[in-house]
Amino acid sequence: MQMNKIRAELKSLFSPDADPLKSFMPSGPFGILVMAMIGPAGQEGHESFDFMLCTPEWFSSHMPTEIAMGRHYLFVRDYSYARLENFVRDYCSGCGEETTWRAIAEKLGRLGKWEFEDYVPYSEPPILW
Repeated sequence: MQMNKIRAELKSLFSPDADPLKSFMPSGPFGILVMAMIGPAGQEGHESFDFMLCTPEWFSSHMPTEIAMGRHYLFVRDYSYARLENFVRDYCSGCGEETTWRAIAEKLGRLGKWEFEDYVPYSEPPILW
């Protein structure tokens, strides 16, 4: 039996820090939250994969300590919505095809924090009496 393969598709990009993102025009170092809405290609629905889009100068000036991890940060020298959109679309394509959305989402989670990362379904606690 042939399993249907799933591919990731960028549905939209949004930033609560720069709305509308297409019109964002920074004048110097910047750091903004970007939410990439990505879902299965050709299907309804999407999930959020969030990352900080920033210049290296902004990141350097906002480091809380001498050492910092860069997970879920995307660095740019200057801002271009078209380049950002193309990068995220290419990243989605680079995730290939999988048999489950979870497998694709885990790959996408390297770009941005998946809204369901570390999600564990609720289960009733055992009755102890």
